[in-house]
Amino acid sequence: MQFILQTLSNRTVHRQVLWLAVPMVLSNITVPLLGLIDAAVIGHLDHAWYLGGVALGSTMISVTLWLLGFLRMSTTGLTAQAVGSEDPKQLIRVLLQGLIMAIGFATVFLLFHRVIADLIFQWSDASEHVKHYGYQYFTIRVWSAPASLANYVLLGWLLGTQNARAPMWMVIITNLVNIVLDLLFVVGLNWKVEGAALASVISDYVGTIFALICVVRYWISHHLPSPKSVWGQVSHGLVRFIKLNRDIFLRSLCLQVVFSLMTFQGAALGDKTVAANAVLMSFVMFISYGMDGFAYAMEALVGKSIGAKSEHQLKEAMIGTVFWSLLICALLTMVFGLCGDGLVGLITDIPNVHQQAMEFMPWLVAMPLVSMWCYLLDGVFIGATKGKEMRNSMFVAAASFFILFWSTQSWGNHGLWLSMLTFMAMRGLTLSVVMAQQWKAQRFLV
Repeated sequence: MQFILQTLSNRTVHRQVLWLAVPMVLSNITVPLLGLIDAAVIGHLDHAWYLGGVALGSTMISVTLWLLGFLRMSTTGLTAQAVGSEDPKQLIRVLLQGLIMAIGFATVFLLFHRVIADLIFQWSDASEHVKHYGYQYFTIRVWSAPASLANYVLLGWLLGTQNARAPMWMVIITNLVNIVLDLLFVVGLNWKVEGAALASVISDYVGTIFALICVVRYWISHHLPSPKSVWGQVSHGLVRFIKLNRDIFLRSLCLQVVFSLMTFQGAALGDKTVAANAVLMSFVMFISYGMDGFAYAMEALVGKSIGAKSEHQLKEAMIGTVFWSLLICALLTMVFGLCGDGLVGLITDIPNVHQQAMEFMPWLVAMPLVSMWCYLLDGVFIGATKGKEMRNSMFVAAASFFILFWSTQSWGNHGLWLSMLTFMAMRGLTLSVVMAQQWKAQRFLV
């Protein structure tokens, strides 16, 4: 208890946490802003199928790239450990390995993207117009894959070097360029769906250029050796890197399946229910955007502490990050509890949907304090590069979701939300048990 109080009174610890977390929270805010601008620009064209096509095509791209998000997570943890152990050659190897893997995945995606699109659109129930424009959007936007996947690696590497401002500006600049080009191409030049897709492609490459400039600046200021000096050793640690990416991919796939089932099962319960769930899930995503910033901070600080083999630094990082996360999640719980009716009213003025959303609002009120632990512990295990434990934890949590959902189908949407809340809780609980066991056996810092 004394160590906790000493840590909480240490301004340096709080400064480290906020220095990393706040920029990432700010950059995350621009993500839904971009979505709103995209919808507003395309939504003001003369036919609804333009918006439907962009939504369908962008969802296909987003889900595919999101599943490859393990490139950022693994790069952050390994980079932070290299910084902590003061190993500049390992720092370069991680960057090169990540970029090689990113370009490899992008190449495969580009080679087979038409086959993938044909298969997906064949199973879609959308109208022919929506499928036409969705296909059009997808086949243009897919050319951003090399930049998008490289950006995962570059963002993870910069964050791992304890630099959160460069990733923040990288995300903000990418999204602002996208918004400006959206307005120019779609509204100004009337390029419609092609314009929206091209705007996203160009903005991703602008983000890559900015990130590379930041990497070069770090490289020069820290006098890192030439890539040629480690090129012959680029395969060193590659097996570990691949295994880590594999485990995080499987973990992400389970997460995507659970969230997709939440949407599909809500739709099966009726139009009002799926609309109400969409409103409440938008707030769940808001929680995610906020907590991801602190999870990123945890990744960088934990990785550096483990690289330095410093239990003292590790404890300080976790205590400081948990403190701020608890504070913010407690505030969110109060806001949802006291102002939930008004918040729902900001999103929808349809009486039936509003009433339905308020019926399930108590589940949202409980969500921040229940889910914060899974975000933070994900950050701990990513920083520690313990992908297998994350994968197994997610398997257990996903199984609990499916078992509970099957057992409570008679409860309708309440059973679905109970399953989701339990899923979040189990993710945090299983990781905390694994961490406690490894800590007790003195294997966590290994």
